[in-house]
Amino acid sequence: MAVIDIAGFIADLKDHAADHGFHIHDERHFVETYSMRQAFEVDFHPADACGGPLDLHLAVDLDPRVLLAFEDEVITVGPDGRPSNDLSIPVLFTWGLPPLAESPDLLVLATELAGIGGADLPLEVSAADIVGALSVSGEPKRSLTIVAKAELTLASIFLGEEQLCDVLDTCYKVSEFILHRAPEWVGDWQPDQ
Repeated sequence: MAVIDIAGFIADLKDHAADHGFHIHDERHFVETYSMRQAFEVDFHPADACGGPLDLHLAVDLDPRVLLAFEDEVITVGPDGRPSNDLSIPVLFTWGLPPLAESPDLLVLATELAGIGGADLPLEVSAADIVGALSVSGEPKRSLTIVAKAELTLASIFLGEEQLCDVLDTCYKVSEFILHRAPEWVGDWQPDQ
């Protein structure tokens, strides 16, 4: 049995995200049978934005070597000791929008989002032009992606100290900002039926 319950932490994180105004849509757990690497994914967005156009995706990637090293450390420090904060796992938050009718200035957008995310949750802004297989001569469609990465120490998860309140609050602010600006970017977007 593992010394740390990451699946339980993800379940608690989903409940905690709901407390911060998010609506959970879907979740996935992958285990690579050869290496035992695991990935947890959760799709969610602000509760008042069901139906789009914004998607928010959370991903946690677990390297089994990190988990085993943490287990060794917990055994070494014993029941009265405190494990170090040296071992951590990445949590990626990815915001996505449907193809854009009008692309924002990426430098301006990145600057505006930097003011929201601050130093605690740096945000990367990128865009990609997509040309459909059947419409090579047609206009490319631009998609916008915003990514934030947080590092969670396994010790804080193990000790029940990691709540991600500040990160979830910031993610909500980023989501609100994007939703406020989305109508000028996506035009007359309609959800898929």
